[in-house]
Amino acid sequence: MRSQKTGRICDGLYYLGRKETGVYWLEGNDSAFIISGGMSYIAPDVVQQIKEFQLDEDKLKGLLILHAHFDHVGIIPFLKRLYPQMTVYGSERAWQILASAKAVETINQFSRIVSEQMGTLDILTSHDLDWPLGLTGKPVREGQRISLGDRDMQILSTPGHSSCSVTAYADGIKALFPSDGGGIPFNDMIVSAGNSNFTQYQASLERLAQLDVQYVCADHFGYVYGEEAVGYMARSVAAAKSDRAKLEECFRREGDVDRAAKLYTETFFGENPDYFLSSEIYVGVCRQTMRHIAKCLET
Repeated sequence: MRSQKTGRICDGLYYLGRKETGVYWLEGNDSAFIISGGMSYIAPDVVQQIKEFQLDEDKLKGLLILHAHFDHVGIIPFLKRLYPQMTVYGSERAWQILASAKAVETINQFSRIVSEQMGTLDILTSHDLDWPLGLTGKPVREGQRISLGDRDMQILSTPGHSSCSVTAYADGIKALFPSDGGGIPFNDMIVSAGNSNFTQYQASLERLAQLDVQYVCADHFGYVYGEEAVGYMARSVAAAKSDRAKLEECFRREGDVDRAAKLYTETFFGENPDYFLSSEIYVGVCRQTMRHIAKCLET
């Protein structure tokens, strides 16, 4: 089953934000973490929900970046000012990206584009939500365990959606936090997101499919639980295989990366007009994906 309802998922695990972009509160008896950073315009919602669900703000010790795309780091500057005791964690590659002035400019530009599309631009203009150049934190690595007291989470390197993608796995409650590296649960489908390297993305999915999972905590469109969660990653593997075939067909038909990306984008939005990203952003993402597909087909 799938849910986009904010609030308690299970003991010590909460979904916060909105249906199209969310983050998770995971706590143990010693400390709590926010997992992922969502889109910037949900910052006021997250703060209100923390209070509404009576979460212990004094326990909040960290926030984990799962990857450094604009729609997964947006609330971090705001929360870091509000909770200065909170340490921000991310992969070493994520911190390299976030140290780039060009990347920061893109984060802030894309945040405005999507906020305008979602009708939330007033939130950006009434709060200081831009990502500032110079915000830093601590790196995480493959296999690292972060303790929250009576539970912990393991860090897994899962590149493919982006070069900086990591996944968190709380094995005590069998909760997986794959961000977009796990397939996006949009409507009744799974949207593949092998943005930077589709081959690596598929390998990462295969790895995650071996885990014992009862909750798939996605960054977009809520979480998956129950029987569907058990087989979700295996279905993500199958969805990726199917979507790769469609990408390859577009490139074979057009013989050009830009035209193939445009065709795939037009087809996707023709079938999914209510997707949260603008077509302007999506075609850029698809162009990146198509470059990798073209390279694989040409070798």
